[in-house]
Amino acid sequence: MTTIAVTGATGRLGGRVAGRLAATGAAQRLIVRDPARAPRLAGAEIAQAGYADTDAARRALDGVETVLMVSASETPDRVDQHRAFVDAAADAGVGHLVYVSFYGASPTATFTLARDHWATEEHIRTSGLPFTFLRDNLYADFLPSMVGQDGVLRGPAGDGRVAAVAQDDIAAAATAVLGAPTAHVGMTYDLTGPQALTLDEAAAIVGAATGRRVTYHPETVEEAYESRARYGAPRWQVDAWVSTYTSIANGEMGGVSDAVPRLTGRPATSLADLLAS
Repeated sequence: MTTIAVTGATGRLGGRVAGRLAATGAAQRLIVRDPARAPRLAGAEIAQAGYADTDAARRALDGVETVLMVSASETPDRVDQHRAFVDAAADAGVGHLVYVSFYGASPTATFTLARDHWATEEHIRTSGLPFTFLRDNLYADFLPSMVGQDGVLRGPAGDGRVAAVAQDDIAAAATAVLGAPTAHVGMTYDLTGPQALTLDEAAAIVGAATGRRVTYHPETVEEAYESRARYGAPRWQVDAWVSTYTSIANGEMGGVSDAVPRLTGRPATSLADLLAS
């Protein structure tokens, strides 16, 4: 039996987890949409399936005991894709589903996509599958890319705080859960960095790491929509971008959890240490 399946192995997070599992000698199956892009790892076989292709997903999950379900790319039908994959996992007899969710997932979350994660969690709960939820805070790795070419980090976050988490810490936590899944059945882990930063503080850390002057400009909500209009993105996507910041302003991203050190046995990575590595 192939014990562990990893989805999203061609992406930043799933790829990190697959690499860590390979280093432990675990047998795994990488479930990807494009096999040509899948990493070639010792002990890993490759299966082709998309989340919405229930038949292909069921075949890919045949014989799998534990699956890491990395959330799909942001699209209007992402929840439907997730539900289809969860149903395929239940039909295939998967023993444990580990879902990469989002910090503060709730039907009333300010961050619009956190509501989608809640809907997915609810479907997993009703599926009968044993589960573990990894609720990641904002990726600390992405903070530098949020800075404009003019060195300004713009958004309506006010003076709220965010406990951004390093992707390597998420991967380490996920690997720990996948390695001993029965110890984590029914658990929800908030994965955060070691401290909650204002965007003023985050901008200063990014500036120190990159050797440039980086500042934070607290936009109004109206300014945020106007400054992002030039990208021509659909309204749901712009709502997601803007609500990332307003969720910070509303205090929904600032809690610091000890889940990363508890699961990995080492301290969570600070933004300064991440950018210095």
